Amino acid sequence: MTQQPDRPTISPDEYPVRWRRVQALLAERELDLLVAYADDRATFGQAHARWLADFPVHFEPVCILVPREGRPVMLVGPESDEYAMLRGQIPDVRVLREFTHPDEDYPHSIIEGLDEILADIGPDPRTLRRVGLAGRGLMSADTLRAFEEALPEVDWIDIEDAVCELRAQKSPAEVAIIREAYRIADLGIEAALEAIRPGATERAVAAAIETAMRRAGVEGTGIDTIVASGPNTRPILARSTFRTIASDDLVLLTVAPRYEGYHAAIGRLVLVGDPGAEVRNALDVAVRAQTACADLLRPGIEGRAVEAAGRRIVGEAGLGEAFLYSGLHSVGVIEFEPPIFGPSSPAVLRPNMIISIDIPMFNTSWGGLRIEDGYRITEDGAERLVRTPDIIER
Repeated sequence: MTQQPDRPTISPDEYPVRWRRVQALLAERELDLLVAYADDRATFGQAHARWLADFPVHFEPVCILVPREGRPVMLVGPESDEYAMLRGQIPDVRVLREFTHPDEDYPHSIIEGLDEILADIGPDPRTLRRVGLAGRGLMSADTLRAFEEALPEVDWIDIEDAVCELRAQKSPAEVAIIREAYRIADLGIEAALEAIRPGATERAVAAAIETAMRRAGVEGTGIDTIVASGPNTRPILARSTFRTIASDDLVLLTVAPRYEGYHAAIGRLVLVGDPGAEVRNALDVAVRAQTACADLLRPGIEGRAVEAAGRRIVGEAGLGEAFLYSGLHSVGVIEFEPPIFGPSSPAVLRPNMIISIDIPMFNTSWGGLRIEDGYRITEDGAERLVRTPDIIER
């Protein structure tokens, strides 16, 4: 594809490096093949196809086959093959029978079953014993059953976590792309602040955010843009409505643009007038918790130790029951991808991980908030990727 020269992208040369890393994983786990499933669910469905093939899945599911030796193959539905050959980084594209619709006819497509494709490209399906499966949690029961029936002698080994681990430390090109995603996220917040005023609806503000980010070059969002006001801020996963923002209101913003398959996430609470001392106190606590976590970011530290610092500050302020989920997670081809650094996780921070510190307070009597920023772990600390101020008043 022709790319604008001034915009960061992943070079085609990077994908064979990723395939070799997967093949090393297969050898280490004594696996014959990786089957990586992807679909078009915006939050996490596209991850494997995007990382292995730079293919933005749409409408039909996709599987990437990576053999222990040789080149990968992309399996698609019968309406995706031409786009996969045009857009993806894997030249061998096959139409998979298991991805066809039973009521639809495709008389001019060459459609093959999984066993037929493997017999053609190798390895011989009769020699397969252990196959690694990534994306199993996304697969429908029918699709999984069809794969198992196509290879009845195979042991299917779930290696989702291991494949995600390969993505944890970002390459220089990935860092550049994610940095651009955060620049665009900042632009989205700026557009929101221009649109937020008494009388504006939540959806009008959301439209301003997404228009600004689209103009800046995003392809979509990792999660739906959240603009919630007043009592609508209370749940973790608020959705924008036609509610009108009022004077002395609070407005929760969460923007998560997807640029070239990679994500950023910024969360803020905007004070419209004076929503009261209780809200202001909670916001101050959240900002202090965010800062305390950021000060601890460095390679070699367990992520849960960082998260604990923020959780402790929120708890000491009497708001601990509002800290409802893990406050530290990775960012990449999923907006919140493994590793997730909650209290039960022993995962350690490493250089060139992209980390989101997300301080939540939800399900309270006054509503809810999140303060969320992104950081790149450096050799001796962390680089903040966000320039939006912590406290915003309109």
